[in-house]
Amino acid sequence: MVDILYKDESYKIIGACMKVHAELGAGFLESVYQEALEKQFIKDGVPYQREKLLKIQFDGENLRKTFKADFVCYDEIIVELKAATFIHNDNILQIQNYLNATHFKLGLLVNFGEPSLKYKRVINFK
Repeated sequence: MVDILYKDESYKIIGACMKVHAELGAGFLESVYQEALEKQFIKDGVPYQREKLLKIQFDGENLRKTFKADFVCYDEIIVELKAATFIHNDNILQIQNYLNATHFKLGLLVNFGEPSLKYKRVINFK
């Protein structure tokens, strides 16, 4: 049997995303989904930090340059939102880079721009 990394936490996060998408549907800007998802996280009791600045590490040191994750949930999962017609490979590479630079183990890429919610689990194996 394979253990799924942060299974219960991921289930709650994706469930909240599904509730938002079910009510709003596709077609809004990413910022609308971000605000709605924050309200749903509060309602569902999902611990989160919105637009969290994360440090990028290089050669064991933090760089001055940071990036802003849409959400960090449970202090361990990067959640990146998109409102595009489909998930691009560039989006997956972007979240993989975030994971590598921060040493987080799991990222969730969630796309609200399609007729049904699409998401991708991205795992950092390093």
